[in-house]
Amino acid sequence: MTDRLATMRAMAEKQPRNPLARFGYANELLKAGDDVAAAAELEAYLALHDDEGNGWLRYADLLHRLGRESEARSAVARGTDAATRHGHGTLVAEFEERLEGWG
Repeated sequence: MTDRLATMRAMAEKQPRNPLARFGYANELLKAGDDVAAAAELEAYLALHDDEGNGWLRYADLLHRLGRESEARSAVARGTDAATRHGHGTLVAEFEERLEGWG
């Protein structure tokens, strides 16, 4: 485990209700290639925080990569709603591209 990953893990364990700690740990897990653990951390983050879309996009991509198609599509729908609510039109377009690319 890298020092950064260990640090982020410790932060998330110490402050499990801190969405930024969970998001940071999820990103480090993604970098380390631990997709299953990253999905769990992103799910925890999204349950704690009104994400504006970026977290939903990462989560949707990860779920798709893990073969969890219906969950990935649900994440796209929720992310699209969040991005729309927060006025992130470019991000909405990215969600639409994902769905088109997934077929």
